[in-house]
Amino acid sequence: MYPVSAPSFDAEFRAALLTLFEWRRDVRQFRSDPLPPGLLAELLETAALAPSVGLSQPWRFIIVDDPARRAAVSDDFETCNVAALTGEAVDWAARYAGLKLAGLDQAPCHLAVFADSNPAQGGGLGRGTMPQTAVWSAVMAVHTLWLAARAAGLGVGWVSILDPNAVARILNVPAEWAFIGYFCIGWPQTEERTPELEREGWEQRQPPVIIQR
Repeated sequence: MYPVSAPSFDAEFRAALLTLFEWRRDVRQFRSDPLPPGLLAELLETAALAPSVGLSQPWRFIIVDDPARRAAVSDDFETCNVAALTGEAVDWAARYAGLKLAGLDQAPCHLAVFADSNPAQGGGLGRGTMPQTAVWSAVMAVHTLWLAARAAGLGVGWVSILDPNAVARILNVPAEWAFIGYFCIGWPQTEERTPELEREGWEQRQPPVIIQR
């Protein structure tokens, strides 16, 4: 084999990449316009370029189009969201209730991501001491998908207020698959550089915690 020359990622490219990182948002307000044919498949192919332990590629993508399954996921979100408010202080509950925490009713695309906890691919390399790396690999695929979607002008919203067991039942997945997350994908209603939770006064972004030993 002949050596392959690596591309040059110059200062202009790096600046554009930083801009992509800065403009990646957890979107909850979507337009209802459908995605162009083939775009979601393209994004999932890009997601599969993510690193994975032992080259196991344990991510499992489920495109949720069935209206009944979507409705069941939405019902579970409502149940979990109400439960989150139970027993909390009145002021905290009021702030929480005022947040829009999901775009399930607007986003044209619903995507569930799971990780095969013990995939045959990869031969178990790297998972003997840290089996959780299969799950972490799937998270890397989600992050790759998120950035690729943003570069295409799309927004992604992570719906985490769900019962993982309920979602697994609704989508009828194998028992050994670990639920990573449920994602709404579509065109954002507005473009915002600042995270919504920061704009709403819920939390402020902080510098990274860095410890030197």
